[in-house]
This record gives sequence, structure tokens and C-alpha cells, in this order.
Amino acid sequence: MFSNNKKTSNILQSPGNEVTPLINNNNPDQSQQHHHHHHKTKINIVRNKTFNKTIRYFLLSLLLLFVITELCLFPSNKDPVDGNQKHSSLIRWILFKLGLVHSGQSSRKKNLIFFVTDGMGPASISMARSWKQLTDFNNSTRDVLLSLESPLNLDQYFIGSSRTKSSSSLITDSAAGATAFSCALKSYNGAIGVDSHFNPCGTILEAAKLDGYLTGLVVTTRITDATPAAFSSHVDYRFQEDLIATQQLGEYPLGRMVDLMIGGGRLHFTEKGRKDGVNYLEKASEELGWSTVIQTRKEFDLLLHNNSNSNSTLPLLALLADSDIPFDIDRDSEIHPSLEDEAMLAIKELSHNSEKGFFLLIEGSRIDHAGHQNDPAAQVREVVAFDKMFQSVVNWAKQHTDEDTILISTSDHETGGLVTARQVTPNYPDYIWYPEILTNCKHSGEFMVKQLAKMATSIGKDVQKLENYIKETIFQNWMGITDYTVKDVQDVLDNINNLGALTDKLNGMVSVRAQIGWTTHGHSAVDVNIYAFANNEVLQKQVLNKLQGNHENIEIGKFMEDYLEVNLTSVTDLVKDTKHHPDLASTTELNESIRYDEYGHAQW
Repeated sequence: MFSNNKKTSNILQSPGNEVTPLINNNNPDQSQQHHHHHHKTKINIVRNKTFNKTIRYFLLSLLLLFVITELCLFPSNKDPVDGNQKHSSLIRWILFKLGLVHSGQSSRKKNLIFFVTDGMGPASISMARSWKQLTDFNNSTRDVLLSLESPLNLDQYFIGSSRTKSSSSLITDSAAGATAFSCALKSYNGAIGVDSHFNPCGTILEAAKLDGYLTGLVVTTRITDATPAAFSSHVDYRFQEDLIATQQLGEYPLGRMVDLMIGGGRLHFTEKGRKDGVNYLEKASEELGWSTVIQTRKEFDLLLHNNSNSNSTLPLLALLADSDIPFDIDRDSEIHPSLEDEAMLAIKELSHNSEKGFFLLIEGSRIDHAGHQNDPAAQVREVVAFDKMFQSVVNWAKQHTDEDTILISTSDHETGGLVTARQVTPNYPDYIWYPEILTNCKHSGEFMVKQLAKMATSIGKDVQKLENYIKETIFQNWMGITDYTVKDVQDVLDNINNLGALTDKLNGMVSVRAQIGWTTHGHSAVDVNIYAFANNEVLQKQVLNKLQGNHENIEIGKFMEDYLEVNLTSVTDLVKDTKHHPDLASTTELNESIRYDEYGHAQW
């Protein structure tokens, strides 16, 4: 499906100057940079636990005296309001680094839960809705046609749609799409928390943490994948996942900004998977202050079902798979928790331990992967799993009306160019598609291909045994297909060592029979839906006033910034020295280092 020698020139071309620009020359006193660096050094010293509280307060007074003096003697000539906001952010950062309380805290907690349905377009919702209706009505097509009620919870929270282009293309990738949300700006495809000129940009997660909120990330892919990475790190290209992991743990100028991470991607934190051979799981707990590091379902369940309020588990790192957590259609609940379980554990921990409130990103990550693979059976289960989780979070918000909570859900883009129709003969097509075909399919194409590869390896040259396995286990038992042909069997045999072509074959057999159409293995420029819920009328009006109708994706990021009353520009000043370039000498060397996974995503 995707070759490993795919050209990378378009992705890796610089849309602007790759050198991080200097601070604006309009600053009235350039020596200010020296003073900031000098006092940031003091902050790092203060973090040493051997300093007592008296020394910390003494240093704090010196730092505040410096800032006050600077405000009086060197006001910003260009924008005094923005200048004051930047100094305010510096003061908040100093307070945070010294471990002191944050000021200006409201008596009511304020929570913002942002959901990303990666790769889910309007057709994905339509396909999942009809499929769920059919399963709810025990495969009675007549009852589906008569039913006027939607079985999807999301439908009742629909408020508008979002335009998704990036700064480099009318069709965005997940990295640029997530950066539009996290930094409220357009950037190039592949960008993780950097602007279109390769400059690190402050994210809503970082701004929330600096302002006293707790923060969290919940995904079903690798925690270092594009969407969670764009909220919690700054790198030039999404494939720099080893560097993303270290920044997420706290090894960058701001220190640790994330309080909770739940997902897959364990390999990017261990010596087994990292290029530098460092075990960051051990380093996280021994050096970087992560209180709880878990890797198994058993450990996860102990936290999920622990109702004790005595001990904080934060910061919490839960890496539950080496790479991505399996599709919901394939997931073994004894090994991997559901997205709903992940989300509810995160909310429980963040809500219980926060004084001001929390910001939480929750991603329905693998809707996108099913789209890339053109796998309708896997995608409908991913959408329904997300829908179930979303309603559980809504229910939580309704039960906690003493806290102000806003939920916003949207997609970064659509994947697959999905349509719920397919012309399968030269004749004028019937107006129909068949959801029951998706019900009959018990596993994803991804799962079946891996099992086929294992079987082919184990039986060696026994072709007849492999043929029987294809017919009986793959086609009949797992795909629910009995009208397969001799050519179908031969196609599988011919491509037994070509996993991409094999995946296309199996998923194509399902899609054709269901009369589901796909136009690409990549993304499309289709507008995506926006859903929202607020747990009081004032907040709901606030959301509708800003996000009802059709909007650019960066407007969602701006709304989140305004709701939390933070300033992303001031945070950008604090992250400008973050290491974000790849450790390679030239673009040519970079291009030669790139490989692509089964979803067309660049890997380094």
C-alpha cells in the first residue's frame, strides 16, 4: 500500500527560514535578554531540594523586584498591553518553578476537555450511525429504515464544522492540524508545536499548566504521535518521536508540563526502541519526578477502581502498548483498556487532585488508521467506541455542576475520502449500502494480515494448509464471507509477503460487498464536524457564540485560550530555546533517514 522509498521532498521542504529568529529588534533594551537568562539560571538552582523555603522566598523577592523595575524603567514601546502580559507570564513561571501557589484562582474549578476524532469526517459518522442502528435492531433493515432516532450520542451535540487546511497545503496532516488547535496558528504539514518558520509556539496545554491547571493526554496511539505531541512538545517534524518523548517527560526549558499521559508508545521511552539507548521509563520515576509509571492492565485497573482520596498518583505515566493500542474490534479487554476507561481514569485523577481545574486532551486516535487502511469494519467500531466515551464524559460533567466544564470535539481532518456508496458494476448503481457486512467482519484487516504472516511462517511450504487457513479462518470465520472466489484465494497467496497489498485485498473484499467507497489512502480536504457541551447555560451560550457555524480550525484553539484566560504569545517567549531540529547534518541526510509506516506516516 505504501512503499518504504516514498519521496519526502514535499514534506521536508522548508516553508520558511529554518533558523530560529532572534527576539524582536524593537525591544527597548537588548540587555534584557542577559538578565532573563541570568534569572532563569537562578530558577533552576532554586529547584534544588536542598534550598529551604526561606532562601526560596528571598530569591523570589529579588526576581520580582527585577521584573517590577523592568516594567517601570523599560516599558514595551510597541505594545504595552502585550508587554505586561509577557511579564505576567514570566512571574507565573517563576512561581511555578519555585513550587509556590498560583494567584488569581477562582472559587470554582474550570475544566476544559478537548476531544480530537482523528481522521473522522461526516461520512464516518453516517456510516457508524447506520451500522449501530442495524446492530441495535438485530440486523433488521426494515426497522433501521423506519427509525428516525439517531443511536449516536454525538449527534445531539453537533454545533458546526471546521475548515482544515494547513499553511503548506489545502489537505492537512495530523501534525499541522493538531498544532492549529494547540497553538492557534497555521503551520506546515509535519509541524509539531512550531510555526510555519520552524519557531516553537506556546501551546494551550503549557499555558494551562503555567496558570495553575492540571494537564493530561489520553490517546489510543503512541503518546508521542502527532496529536498529543503537538500539545506537549516542539519539534520540526512529527517523526522525531524520541525527542518528543523526552520533552513530554520534562526535559526542555519549561520542565514537566504534563501531569498525566495514558496511551501506547512504550518503545519511545525504553532503551529497546530509542536510538540513544536510554531507558526513560526508569529515568521518569528516578530523576524526572513521575510518581506513577504503569505498563499493564492490572496496574491500570488498580488505579481505575481505587476510590481512596488519600494519595495522589500524579504525575502519572501509563504506557500500555509498545506501539499503538489495538483497534477496538481486535482489542483484548484483559490486556488493553478501552478509550472510555482511559478517559474516566484521567478525569478522576485530574479532578481529584486539581485546585483550579484541568485541561485534558482525549483523542479517538485510530479512526484515522482505519481510514488510511480503508477498513470500514474497524472504523465503525472506533467511532462508536469514541461516541460511548464522549457520553460518559458528558455524564461526568453533568454530575459536577459545582465546576465549570466545557467539552469540545472535532477532527483534525478526514481520512480515506470515505463515501457511503459504491458503484460495483458498469450498470447504473442501486441506491443502497449494506451495514450488515461490517457486522459480519470480526477483525480488522491489520489483525488478519499479521495472523496470516505468522501462519505462513509457521507452516513453511505447505500451500494446501495455508489455502485452508485463508478460506476457513480468514474468509469464512473472521470476515463472514462465503462467496469468495478462486481468484480471491490466489490474490492472498500471491501477496502473502506484501503486507500493504494484502491489507488492501482483505479490506477491499469487505468494502465492495458493503458497497462502501474510498477515494484515497491519505487525507482529504473535507470540512469536519464540531461538537460541544457545557454543563451550565452561560458556558453553553459562550461556546455557541464563538464556535457555532463554520470556522477555521485555529478559531477553536483561540476559543480555548480565551476560555482558560491564558496567553499563548507569552508562553511562546518561554519555549523559544527548545531544541527542535533533527540531529542531522543536511536535508539530504534527513531525506535518506525517512521511512514510512503502513499509514503513510513518516518514521525516522
